[in-house]
Amino acid sequence: MADSLLTELARIVGADHVLTDAGSRASYETDWTGRFSGQARCVVRPADTTGVSRVVAASAAAGACLVPQGGNTGLVGASVPRAGEVVLSLTRLDGLEPVDTAAAQVTAGAGVTLAALHAHAEAAGLSYGVDFAARDSATVGGSVATNAGGLHVVRYGDTRAQVLGVEAVLADGRVVRRLGGLPKDSTGYDLPGLLTGSEGTLAVVTRARLRLRPLPRHRVVALLGVGSTHAALDVLAAVRGLPSLSAVEWFHDDGLRLVRQHSGLPAPLPAEHPTYVLVECEGQEPVTETLAGALDGLAAVGDVAVAEDRRERAALWAYRERHTEAVAAESAASGGGPLHKLDVAVPLAALGDFEAAVRRRCADAGAQVVLFGHLAEGNVHVNVLGGNDDLDHALLLEVAERGGTISAEHGVGVAKAAWLPLVRDATDRAAMLAIKRSLDPRGLLNPGVLFAG
Repeated sequence: MADSLLTELARIVGADHVLTDAGSRASYETDWTGRFSGQARCVVRPADTTGVSRVVAASAAAGACLVPQGGNTGLVGASVPRAGEVVLSLTRLDGLEPVDTAAAQVTAGAGVTLAALHAHAEAAGLSYGVDFAARDSATVGGSVATNAGGLHVVRYGDTRAQVLGVEAVLADGRVVRRLGGLPKDSTGYDLPGLLTGSEGTLAVVTRARLRLRPLPRHRVVALLGVGSTHAALDVLAAVRGLPSLSAVEWFHDDGLRLVRQHSGLPAPLPAEHPTYVLVECEGQEPVTETLAGALDGLAAVGDVAVAEDRRERAALWAYRERHTEAVAAESAASGGGPLHKLDVAVPLAALGDFEAAVRRRCADAGAQVVLFGHLAEGNVHVNVLGGNDDLDHALLLEVAERGGTISAEHGVGVAKAAWLPLVRDATDRAAMLAIKRSLDPRGLLNPGVLFAG
């Protein structure tokens, strides 16, 4: 029997952009971790907001659920189908408007990659504040949907701090446009702020008006070997007050060994250390001496490598940024099943104790764990090889007991929807669900994401 919705979608976007056969759909149906996948009714790829609006309206008329998808770099199953939904790919919405240099703003399509956005801004002498390792594939729409943080939150904040406005398609196909970019506007509810971090459950973001910053003229990166997470926190305390501070990252010897094993990189420092801290500073004036002054005499520091040249800075960053691919490669090589990844944050005062609890829990379960993340925010990426849902639950309980969050920047998705009650009480969840039902009363947008069931 012919599928009338597919016929209508083909009429809207063209038959070449409605993917129905299994081979064409495959890359859209499984998330990056390999843990979450499902069969899509089809994948539809509109080219602009009008196309998205018409696709959403047609799907709503047919009662079909939609899963918005950007670069499909997510880690919590929020952008892949579960059981016959229409995958709404936004990668063709890749338009970048000219940079408004006076306002230091730009409007970007949901399908623009972070790498393309950075290049566009830098060509105008400006920079974008959010950056992370998946920049070549991750999109503006996806980062808005998850309120992505990344490497420079300590300096520039998360994605919500960059979003000045959005254009979005509601569940019935109507379009909301808030792209003015006014730095002061107290007219009603902050819809752009609400849609940022909503994981595609309230509307489909098609464009975003983004804040830009002056492009730094000087940068320096220092990689420090220290004895423990507590020593790493001493480093953070020493540099926290630097106006030029732009990143403080953190990893351990076990993660570094995997990075070197799977990449062939040489040792970064003369000696091995239990823990490593990567600090970056940037500014319009030279920043190396300022950083050196903050670190001078700090007993916690063993070896230090410093880089000012762009290539040498990238070489030091590689030891941190290649953790994700190294852990994935190790998981694949071990054949122990899908990699379990948790993106959590705890108060800094609890970080050392939390690390010890995680390592103890994983050892008791016979699982291997690799920890790394964004030290300044207490944001820990917990990577478990040989894990399971019961262990995930135990680890998330450790987070909740310390006043932390079960999702710092990756979103809740499908992966952690059942555990939302650990950090959001019944009244809080009811308020969120009321918003969801108001904007999407039929539950057509990203079913199963954020809310279990």
